Amino acid sequence: MKESGMVGEPLPAGAREVGTGSDAASADKNGWQTGAAIPAELLRRAAAFGDLTFTTSEDLPLLTGLVGQERAVEAVEFGIAMQRPGFNVFAFGPNGSGKRSLVQELLEQRAASAPVPSDWCYVNNFGDPRRPHCLELPTGRAVPLRDAMKHLVSELRIVLPAAFEREDYRSRREVIDQQFKHRQDEAFGELERKAEAKSIGLLRTPTGLALAPVQNGEVMPPDAFKRLPGEDRQRIGDEIATLQTELEGIIRQIPSWEREHRDAVRKLTRDTTAGVVSGLFTDIRRGFDDLADVSAYLEAVQQDILEHADDFIAPNRSENQAAAPSDIAGEFPFRRYQVNVVVDNSQSRGAPIIWEDRPTHQNLVGRLEHLARLGTLITDFNLIVPGALHRANGGYLVLDARRLLTANFGWEALKQSLRAGEIRIISLEQMLSLASTVSLEPEPIPLQVKVVLIGPPPVYYILADADPDFLDLFKVAAEFEERLDRSPETMALYARLVATSARRNQLRPLDHDGVARVVEEAVRIGGDGDKLTTHVSTLSDLMQEADHLAGIAGKTVMGASDIEAAVRARRRRADRLYWRLQEEIERQTIRIETDGERIGQINGLSVYTLGGMSFGHPTRITAQVRFGRGELVDIEREVALGGPIHSKGVLILSGFLGGRFGRSGPLSLTASLVFEQSYGMVEGDSASAAELFALMSALSETPIRQCFAVTGSVDQLGRIQAIGGVNEKIEGYFDVCQARGLTGHQGVIIPATNVRHLMLRSDIVVAAKAGQFRVIPIDTVDQGLELLIGLPAGSIDITGNYPEGTVNRRVAARLAALARQSRPSESRPRGPRRRREDERD
Repeated sequence: MKESGMVGEPLPAGAREVGTGSDAASADKNGWQTGAAIPAELLRRAAAFGDLTFTTSEDLPLLTGLVGQERAVEAVEFGIAMQRPGFNVFAFGPNGSGKRSLVQELLEQRAASAPVPSDWCYVNNFGDPRRPHCLELPTGRAVPLRDAMKHLVSELRIVLPAAFEREDYRSRREVIDQQFKHRQDEAFGELERKAEAKSIGLLRTPTGLALAPVQNGEVMPPDAFKRLPGEDRQRIGDEIATLQTELEGIIRQIPSWEREHRDAVRKLTRDTTAGVVSGLFTDIRRGFDDLADVSAYLEAVQQDILEHADDFIAPNRSENQAAAPSDIAGEFPFRRYQVNVVVDNSQSRGAPIIWEDRPTHQNLVGRLEHLARLGTLITDFNLIVPGALHRANGGYLVLDARRLLTANFGWEALKQSLRAGEIRIISLEQMLSLASTVSLEPEPIPLQVKVVLIGPPPVYYILADADPDFLDLFKVAAEFEERLDRSPETMALYARLVATSARRNQLRPLDHDGVARVVEEAVRIGGDGDKLTTHVSTLSDLMQEADHLAGIAGKTVMGASDIEAAVRARRRRADRLYWRLQEEIERQTIRIETDGERIGQINGLSVYTLGGMSFGHPTRITAQVRFGRGELVDIEREVALGGPIHSKGVLILSGFLGGRFGRSGPLSLTASLVFEQSYGMVEGDSASAAELFALMSALSETPIRQCFAVTGSVDQLGRIQAIGGVNEKIEGYFDVCQARGLTGHQGVIIPATNVRHLMLRSDIVVAAKAGQFRVIPIDTVDQGLELLIGLPAGSIDITGNYPEGTVNRRVAARLAALARQSRPSESRPRGPRRRREDERD
């Protein structure tokens, strides 16, 4: 089909130039007009730094903090300064916006002037070893206590055995033993003498003591005893019974005598131990007499040592065995006198700042380790391992919100600790009521910590909506800006930010144009010509890549060409699929027309995002119109390939047609819209304007110029609305046109409200300046129709009609013809009409 009405060619009869007449676009104060090509210099606005002058980035002063994050800074500063329960901070914003660095900087400033928190340790509970005690000590005092207890045990293992080897102890012990032996011998001796006087002997047998009659110094045989007269046997039996009663009385007293003996020995041992221990404990108490809890603990230790002095003098235990780390309380009793220091702040300066990268349940609240001994798992208080909450107690704990939520019960552990205001070490098995074995229950440690969560905005809003505890525990929201206003002041600050990043990363300095190119890329990443992105990490990575390329080239200063080369290299690494699609378009496997005219066909534009890269891709949209019942069929939706927003856009088209052409009656048409050669999900409303233009072309039976691609959404009143990804869409269509040869007629029609978002590639700017490619903004559907079809759109007059030769007149006439087709059928019998409608459906 021959092209007609193209810009730069004579217009067809009846057509008029867009921008004149009642529908003409008015001049914009920024130097562009709707309905006309945007000047090339506005397609990519160069970076300007106002009054800031410099030759290289080395001339710029360093920048502290982040640019444009005043709201977030105020929120974080308030949160970390507010010493009330629940005022923890959730810092959220886009990735790479500097959340971590800002939080770290503000915390370091606050923590430097804060007091150093206490030390904490766990010690044995001698009354109930299953529930170890926690001790809070002033900063730097826990390790000396631990070392003092180690030294105490070491000394006792030497001096106590020596004390029990001294002559005075042995003499006193011998006296006690002799007293016990003398009492026992005296009792049995007296009984034995009584028995001898009555010719009865006291015999010691393997089963114990026994009494038997004696004759001539020998035990009387049973036969001889039986031959005795009855009276003698009776007398001997009575005497043995009497002596047996006395013997039993003596035997019953023996346990009491032994108990007295043991008590005497124990008292001697205790007195001897006390004499040795008291001096050692006096030295320890002298260092901790100002700490009541420690003094009480030392008293308990001293009493336990006095009760278990035998542990220190037990035989067959060498020094090496005593030090074996695998021994535990049951085999190595000295472990119960150790001190397990879980928090040592002796080397700290100010409040601690803890970053926990794996915020699982155990890594937050601590855990109990176990040792495998003889087929069983055993533990004691020395195997308590602290968590991040212990280390951050009295300071600040910073966590990644996504890792916290995906970690093993980390979120629940954090909430429980913050709600209770204490750190309770409990295993997952106990928390889930799955444990059936006996374990330790350490005394909880009071918790005073400021928690800062860092994450993306969706995580914050999901938690706020789904978790009733969240807003009670994290009352301070610090939201980071995604983009900054582009002004001379912020541009100057951004230049300093670029210079600061180069120095901190030890990169080559950038010249003026190099800094400008980085800032322009910041505008491009922000997706708005009036904004700057806050993704400083992305720009930092780009500068590092450019520095590498400059080094290969042997440069000492980075320039705009190095930044541009890094941008192109980054894109090339990720654009394989993009160029595969471009190749298929060039081979016409994917059909995209860039010249000629077609009725009911238009080039729409889509954006694909894969692996962090976004690129535009033209898509052929077609429309068909026939007689029907006022239905607009979205084929993508019918086959479940259209998303809800896309379906909404199509339904808006129905509203537009009904509002413009259906005021006097229902529309008697059925229209279908489809994205041709589209085999995946279609979502978004940015093609709704293109779909409407294709539909109007099909209704008016007038062709659309295929040299244009269109993007934009539309409302029911026919106004064109802004869309996203405008730069990527224009570039995608430009690459198609460039591969086929730029004619000067090709271009992209965009919403006028998207002009401020333009930050196109330099090659497109060059082509536009040479008149080879155009970007044209529009405000209304009628402006787009005049550009695409080459005929005036036409405005309704007071009679309700559109002027002859206009697009709207042709649409209205077509709809009227379809309506006339429906009237005769209304007089036909009900049954046949229903059958014909069913057949038509």
